[in-house]
Amino acid sequence: MKKVIIEALKGYKWQIPIHIILIGINIYLLTIPAKIIGNIIDLLYDVELNRQAILNNTYYLLGSCIVLLVVRMCWKYLETYISRGVERDIKIKLFQRFLKLKLQNIQDIKNGEIMSYFVKDTNEIRSTVYRIISHGIRIVFTFILAIYQMAKGVNIYLTIAVMLPIILATIIVIKIKKYVEISFKNAQNKFTEMSEYIQESTDSIRTTKAYSCEGSQLKEFIRKNKLVRQNNNTVDIYSNLLSTCTKICFGICYSISLLYGSRLVLDGKITIGELVAFNGYIGLFVGPVNWLPTLISRFKRAQISYERLDKVFALDVEKINTKSNIKTERLEGNIEIKDLSFHYPGVLEKALEDINIQVGKGKSLGIIGTIGSGKTTLMNLITRLYSIPNGKIVIDGKDINDIPIEVLRSNICYITQDNFLFSTTLKDNISLFREEYKEDDIKESTKKAIIYEDIEQMTNGLDTVVGERGGDLSGGQKQRMAISRAFLKNSTILIFDDTFSALDNKTSEKLIDNIKELSKQKTCIIISNKVSDVKHSDTIIVLDNGRIIERGTHNELIDKKGIYNEFYEQQSTKTEPSILT
Repeated sequence: MKKVIIEALKGYKWQIPIHIILIGINIYLLTIPAKIIGNIIDLLYDVELNRQAILNNTYYLLGSCIVLLVVRMCWKYLETYISRGVERDIKIKLFQRFLKLKLQNIQDIKNGEIMSYFVKDTNEIRSTVYRIISHGIRIVFTFILAIYQMAKGVNIYLTIAVMLPIILATIIVIKIKKYVEISFKNAQNKFTEMSEYIQESTDSIRTTKAYSCEGSQLKEFIRKNKLVRQNNNTVDIYSNLLSTCTKICFGICYSISLLYGSRLVLDGKITIGELVAFNGYIGLFVGPVNWLPTLISRFKRAQISYERLDKVFALDVEKINTKSNIKTERLEGNIEIKDLSFHYPGVLEKALEDINIQVGKGKSLGIIGTIGSGKTTLMNLITRLYSIPNGKIVIDGKDINDIPIEVLRSNICYITQDNFLFSTTLKDNISLFREEYKEDDIKESTKKAIIYEDIEQMTNGLDTVVGERGGDLSGGQKQRMAISRAFLKNSTILIFDDTFSALDNKTSEKLIDNIKELSKQKTCIIISNKVSDVKHSDTIIVLDNGRIIERGTHNELIDKKGIYNEFYEQQSTKTEPSILT
């Protein structure tokens, strides 16, 4: 995470120094009005004699204010430009990191927590960068320039007396800051819990309505929201305590200035104008003194957010090139799996055990089994969504771990069982945001996937925007939308994972004919729990509890009178189209 922030700041290596210089000029210009006003007051003892000097000082004051306005506008613009730019760059790096994370790491992070990373944590980093660049540097310049003007231009002893309460307040702030850190960390955790609950509640809204659980859902949300409020109130209490200490300090400073300064005037050591200028310099400390606790509080918040984001950047990633224009080599699609066993991280029980499979180019493999038998897990390993030892899966004679991920996955078209659709246009959902596909090719893929007529009936055709997860479409439409990706993507390995469950028989027959044509000279793997989907595959394997318990053609497996035959007899009353001939 440290490297990410440094790289983000390096993008503004010219703007930041200019910004610092402008802040220094701004602070210096702020000390001028107090000095000028003090000079004018000292000249008022004889207005007629000092008329021109008073006018000159007035013009000087007006000019310095105009210059101050211009300088302030410039550094404010740079300040916003830098802080928002840093936030943008961090979010881009964070999103790139999530794209490269290994699947098991992503699955351990809840959706609400991910949103908290992108919204709350990155904003805390941005706010801290903003305040360090702005308030932090202004505090330094103010203390240096204002104290210099107070000590040199007025009286050093008066300056020391006024600075003592500020030093005392700083010590108090340092003592209180640890409580700010603890309270904010608790508030952050409660906010994340509430975000996760909101995400889960919106995802399960249909179930909630079906079982009339709105009341209990609302009651739980109120409880979590109350905890967030309580923890935020605690953060505000400590923050306000810090602010109160600084305001008391400021009041004591003015009291010392008036009492001790008046004595110095009476003793003739300083003039009335110098005392007025001195009080003006004290006014310059109002901002820095009030900013100091806020800056410390913000820094501690950012430290917590930094640690949270740092854990994300510390997770293992896949070595993958995320550039969309990368050129990859072509694989033939000859797959060999040797003595493969696998268990998920943190789980002792094996999901797959002693798997041995061979399927060559132009051949088809059917995989059938009950839910949880390991069918999808096997496909996740072929696409390297999980790590496996060397030598267990070989494609075209190459170990799968030696094939770059972008090469491997560009040669595989994996139609998953969840049929995920993005909240964007149908065209982008089919092309998956890749610009190299022409619109005519996309239309042709929809025709082969038997979804073209449905799209034509929509007002905006391929430019129709679907709702979240394709909620505007039926289950069958979402499946055919996903299948159209297989017709568009020129892959050598086709994987269909329970892809036809939501289709009616008539639509399935038409679609399967098109898939037969598509799968010629390609490696085709069909995963299903239905015999009709796999029975014409060249080879069929039956998985049970992660092991291959039967292997052969449809007729061979029927003759064995095993589990496959039991599936066949149970499903024989249903007429289903076959995938391959």
